[in-house]
Amino acid sequence: MNLTPNESPVDRGARGLVAVLAAILAFTVTEPGKPAGIGLLAVSAIMGLTAVVGFCPIYRLLGIGTRK
Repeated sequence: MNLTPNESPVDRGARGLVAVLAAILAFTVTEPGKPAGIGLLAVSAIMGLTAVVGFCPIYRLLGIGTRK
C-alpha cells in the first residue's frame, strides 16, 4: 500500500488547527460522553493523524492532492 504524502504544508497546518480546536470544543463546550463531544474528539483524532502523517485517504480515493 502506497502512503505517499498528498497534503501540502498549508493543508497539514489547517488540519492541525482544526484538530486542536475540535479537541478544545470537545472538552469545554460539550458534556462528557455526549454524542457531540465524542464526534468532536473523533474529528480531532482523524484531522490530527492526517496532519502528522501528511496523507489523507479520502484525497487518495478522489484522486486529488494538495502537495506539489
